[in-house]
Amino acid sequence: GKRLYEECLRGKIPEPNELLTRDDLTKLKRSIFAAQSSPLPPITTHNVCDEAKDPVLNAFRRCHLFNDSHDRVKVVFHPEFLNSTNPLFGLDYQDFVRGCHLGVFPSYYEPWGYTPAECTIMGIPSITTNLSGFGCFMEEHVTDPQSYGIYVVDRRNIGLEESVQQLARFMHDFTKLNRRQRIIQRNRTERLSDLLDWKNLGIYYRQARMKAMNAVFPDVSSEEAPPAGAGRLNYPRPISEPPSPTSTRAHSPISSLNDDDCDSHDSDEELEQLQVALKNLDQ
Repeated sequence: GKRLYEECLRGKIPEPNELLTRDDLTKLKRSIFAAQSSPLPPITTHNVCDEAKDPVLNAFRRCHLFNDSHDRVKVVFHPEFLNSTNPLFGLDYQDFVRGCHLGVFPSYYEPWGYTPAECTIMGIPSITTNLSGFGCFMEEHVTDPQSYGIYVVDRRNIGLEESVQQLARFMHDFTKLNRRQRIIQRNRTERLSDLLDWKNLGIYYRQARMKAMNAVFPDVSSEEAPPAGAGRLNYPRPISEPPSPTSTRAHSPISSLNDDDCDSHDSDEELEQLQVALKNLDQ
């Protein structure tokens, strides 16, 4: 297209051999042959060693996720760390995460869970469970985690099938949010980044280290006291709308007349209440 445009600007009609180079013809033939091929699109970007025993690929096979045309869910398994030198994506991990809509991490057990925490500080809503340290931490310190884009699947008190249905409901309800609601939710999620700052979490790491030291060396008796306000911070429930998304409630507290997507902020009263909670943390 660029060569055609430049030739026309010069006031001449381009010849066919001037429009397509040999490289262009090669790429065009490859694209035509690829479109006519019968195999399904691959589900992984790499040749996996011993793929017959790979747990992720076996899970795809068990669920019949082969990227067929009638599959409602398409999968792409990328078994490699992301960085800017990646020939496929060419994005750093932070940029890739910020480009996502939702992080889904329904761990059966995880002492903490860095992936949902990384999503939170970048303003990306995420799904976690109450069998992970992150999910329990959010339920303890945030009055209504779901209103801040932290969806906690109950894998402790209900059965497996009920947990699966709850996870599916969270994901389905998230798809019902319009652009304005997703922007509001992202802004709320990013506000929780102060809660995950090292100045607030580092004390717990040091306390755990001292407990391990005391278990091995009983003579070590010094224990670091928690900072003032630790364990008492509760992020208030947002005032401007109920927990969203929920299938049994309205998706927005006030229905928009023209569905304007420009409003991406919450009420001033909610911001003031959040600032009070942050001041209590610093004290």
